[in-house]
Amino acid sequence: MEPGISRGGGFSAAGAIRRLPFPIFILLLSTLTTTFAFGGVRRFTFLYEANTSAQGSLELENWVTWQRATGQARFDQVDFRHELEYGVTYKFQASIYIADWLYQNDGEHSGFAYSDSAIELIYNLTNPVVDPVGLSIYGELRAGDRLLELESKLIAQKNFGPLILAYNATLESVWEGNDLAEREGEFSQAFGGSYEISPRISVGLELLHEFVFPEWRDEQKIRNLFVGPNVSYRRRNWFVTITALVQATDTEDEPDFQLRTIFGTGL
Repeated sequence: MEPGISRGGGFSAAGAIRRLPFPIFILLLSTLTTTFAFGGVRRFTFLYEANTSAQGSLELENWVTWQRATGQARFDQVDFRHELEYGVTYKFQASIYIADWLYQNDGEHSGFAYSDSAIELIYNLTNPVVDPVGLSIYGELRAGDRLLELESKLIAQKNFGPLILAYNATLESVWEGNDLAEREGEFSQAFGGSYEISPRISVGLELLHEFVFPEWRDEQKIRNLFVGPNVSYRRRNWFVTITALVQATDTEDEPDFQLRTIFGTGL
């Protein structure tokens, strides 16, 4: 589940976030803009690639995701993430999400809020260029105000010259609310293709298919499908990648449109 998303629409599920004073927002925004943005170039924003960061490298990634729902559960939400990635070995990468925070307006409430911080670990098993398929395993622990989330992921990738194909299978468990009494599970699959049209520019497509299980039950049969294009640009030690997704299903509480941008820079 993406940071700050409320499956029921409205301003954040189960009070799992806390509003930020405006001066803190200004400070964080200035950090986002002045530390703009490399390292391992990302050609997707809703998928992970199998390659890990070079040993000893340190990278900063800043994420911005805008989501809009236009139906009965109308809302606009902008999520922010600041992530530090470190190459522990040539196969093992560790990351810290310094802060996930957001701005949301659902027509009744609006404001900025801190959501959570997290630790992410990725271990590469095989190489997508020289092996039949590149594989990595991923684990993440997120914690915030009345929020705890565990996420595991299998990452597959294959490179065919300038063409990169990627697949992620993800299982998430979320506990939130008072005493973490509210539970939700999610299984998702993500597919992506990216083609390098020049040394600096790649273009492609991403598809995200979600199965949501409130209280770990499937009684509501919540299925979400999002699809859209992406473009990635890199230069020297920085990159920027943008993906626009539209909802191909008709789930009322989900965003109809999502636009995600990731800025990355080597430190």
